[in-house]
Amino acid sequence: MSWLSGVMQDGMGYLYGQTGSYGLAIILLTIIVRIVLFPFTLLQTKSTAKMQQLQPELNALQKKYKSEPERLNRETMDLWKKHKVNPLSGCLLLLVQFPFLIAFFQALDKYAPLKTASFLIWNLGKPDTTYVLPVLAAVSTFLQVKVTTPPGADASQSSMMFVFPILIGWMAMRYPAALSLYWVVSNLWSIAERLVIPRVPVRKEEAGGTT
Repeated sequence: MSWLSGVMQDGMGYLYGQTGSYGLAIILLTIIVRIVLFPFTLLQTKSTAKMQQLQPELNALQKKYKSEPERLNRETMDLWKKHKVNPLSGCLLLLVQFPFLIAFFQALDKYAPLKTASFLIWNLGKPDTTYVLPVLAAVSTFLQVKVTTPPGADASQSSMMFVFPILIGWMAMRYPAALSLYWVVSNLWSIAERLVIPRVPVRKEEAGGTT
């Protein structure tokens, strides 16, 4: 993963040369990474739409076979197979994004010029003592989780809407402001994506031709 981190640092150096600001370089590099990942976002959104379309049938199966867990598993797998749905595809974006996240974090954390760089009111190499970025990170994370959590989510998913933002806000207070800036921009981009593509229509033939 060090090679990807090196690519990120090279990109940051190039963008700094174009803008004269490491803050703007981080913002632009974050947007570039999210654009690269956008096709996977579309795939994940489409998969989520399919799963939501099948939810009534899944609920019916759970009610019918609630006392037969093995039969329920078989019927559920058959339903997914019939409609060509892979429940793990909803994790595709997370799996693909994870190496980029780690590489970006490593690039920001180990990039020497950031140690003394500043942007607006922040020293990018140190935690934000104004707490503006930690608050923005927590709030934007809350909104990002809210808009990406499908309707009818279970209690564990809903609880993440509150637990995850608190965790991110706490981390933002401890890590350099450069990382917080990246997280805020990434969250805002995710929110914008979901507002632009809140639901990708699923054609009936793609969902198995159900009516």
